Amino acid sequence: MSILTAGNLISLINIAFQVYFVLLFVRVLLSWVRIVNPYGKFYRFIFELTEPVLAPFRRIFKPSPSFPVDFSPILAFFALGLLHRLLIYLIITFL
Repeated sequence: MSILTAGNLISLINIAFQVYFVLLFVRVLLSWVRIVNPYGKFYRFIFELTEPVLAPFRRIFKPSPSFPVDFSPILAFFALGLLHRLLIYLIITFL
């Protein structure tokens, strides 16, 4: 009997993506509120976990001085949503 079944793997992937989506959302909220110390442990923890995903989108779609809106979180949510669906589809198809 295998401990890692398709259902368990799907549940694990769902939880991992949900946690990461929450981290991204917290990062967005922290960028709107400047009360948080950017050198504090909590902020650094969120930043270090989310920046590897956000940085590539930020390099591709740089905010311009005339329109300084950072679309990288929106693009990251979209790309991670697609990756999540693809992983679930592959697990259902091949396991």
